[in-house]
Amino acid sequence: MDPLSDVLRAVRLTGAFFFDVQASEPWVAETPHGKSVVAAMFPGSEHLISYHLILEGSCWFRMKGEPDAQLSAGDIVVLPHGDTHALSSTPGLRRSPEMRLYRMPKDGRLPVTIAVGGKDGPGARLVCGFLGCDERPYNPLLSALPRVFHLNHHMSGALGDYFRFALAESQDARLGGAGVLSRISELMFVDAVRRYLESLPTDQTNWLAGLRDPFVGRALTALHGDPARDWNLQALARQAGLSRSALAERFAHFAGQPPMQYLANWRMQLAANYLRASNDSIIAVANRVGYQSEAAFSRAFKKAVGAPPSAWRAQATMRPGLPA
Repeated sequence: MDPLSDVLRAVRLTGAFFFDVQASEPWVAETPHGKSVVAAMFPGSEHLISYHLILEGSCWFRMKGEPDAQLSAGDIVVLPHGDTHALSSTPGLRRSPEMRLYRMPKDGRLPVTIAVGGKDGPGARLVCGFLGCDERPYNPLLSALPRVFHLNHHMSGALGDYFRFALAESQDARLGGAGVLSRISELMFVDAVRRYLESLPTDQTNWLAGLRDPFVGRALTALHGDPARDWNLQALARQAGLSRSALAERFAHFAGQPPMQYLANWRMQLAANYLRASNDSIIAVANRVGYQSEAAFSRAFKKAVGAPPSAWRAQATMRPGLPA
């Protein structure tokens, strides 16, 4: 499995929440910060990602610290870090978010259809989607993504097809519909991330850019392919096709940390998943992520998440939406 797919799987990316927004001027819709609504939308998730596709018409996007941007039909805006933001018919309009909307409907039917604004003004139609994921112990993708990124004129491509299929699926209450919508939402985000990666300038230095670097990409693929292996820098450098010193420098340049530190952090994310999803003993989980000593694993895990493995497992399995 390639590193991007591995990370997306391990951080428990999940999403099946859509708003189908019908808007008429003058209108404004404001989204609250993800931390304030993620528990109601995706019980058991720590972090909220949002995105919006303009199906018809145009609108303005506003977020503190970023320049206002005009969006047209086919444009997509993605907010990986859950920042508060607003979409409106004209620049500068603000309105308090309607918090009651940001929770799963009692009947489970999606998307939630919303009409905003006046009755006779020029219209716009938007699809607003949301996903939940893990933020801790370690999510290298989130750290590599900006607060917001835009993809222009993609309604005719695969992303547009995903959105159209999601809306069509939501109109017909068929068996398995929630699962289909969840997978579509995840596919839309993955495709958006891939398009963002492809658009990065050649001088970009972060984890995503490292995936396309031939040497760092090989090193990341090796670590993700066998995280429990007793890796050292020499063995990893051999896999990457570089000297130890050259790999260490190049890896840190892109990933922001030495290869072995990256591996240690990634092992903690995997360990958290194993602790949450299984009844395996602590030493069994430790062995699965490359630790032969339970004591050493427990120290590393506590340093990463602030609690020993057994205490973290007990707390995690008590949260709504997580398996006991």
